[in-house]
Amino acid sequence: MRLICAAFILNIVFSSCKVKSNQTDYPQKQLKTYTYLALGDSYTIGQSVAAKENFPNQLTALLNVDSLIVEKPTIVAKTGWTTDELINAIKTSELKTKYSFVTLLIGVNNQYRGYSIDKYKIEFKQLLETAIQKAGNNANKVFVISIPDYGITPFAQNSDREKIAREIDQYNQIALQITKDAKANYLDITPISREAKDNPALIAADGLHPSAEMYRLWVVELAKQVKKEVF
Repeated sequence: MRLICAAFILNIVFSSCKVKSNQTDYPQKQLKTYTYLALGDSYTIGQSVAAKENFPNQLTALLNVDSLIVEKPTIVAKTGWTTDELINAIKTSELKTKYSFVTLLIGVNNQYRGYSIDKYKIEFKQLLETAIQKAGNNANKVFVISIPDYGITPFAQNSDREKIAREIDQYNQIALQITKDAKANYLDITPISREAKDNPALIAADGLHPSAEMYRLWVVELAKQVKKEVF
């Protein structure tokens, strides 16, 4: 009888330990959700590539692979937009007050239309200030991307390619200086865009815009900056 009681008691103790062990709660790490605002023109929406292949969506996908949670990017961009058109579009867009980070790529259409470079200087600065405001007034969370050189594309084969390259460089130098003054981040992808001169795979089917592969090359470099400053 004593042996049966002892076995019964041991069984209860053992079962109790099992229950406690199974019910132990370990705190789970809560992953933060990040939001992303992309401002620009055709280079931002990814003219002539699938939506998932434009650089904002490729960037989001790459960041999410690293166990981060970045929501689908909010994109304010349209083919052909100049700085003033982007400014007006932002005013009429329903945007959040604050985003985790913001990218800005604008200016090629100012150059293409022959607008005054002084106009670009004023309006780019205004756009950068808006981008910083949307990043919670934190310039470290804003990433300016240089203007690609479309002069090397088939689209520009009958144009003055040297003039295009020279003017694109002038626009980029202005954007770089304004970005530095504001203490935001700057990514120079123009050299990558010029690789398309000898690599047709970097140009989309329309003969003008970047292909998904070129965007991928941008994103590899952009992701390094974003990871360093945002996460």
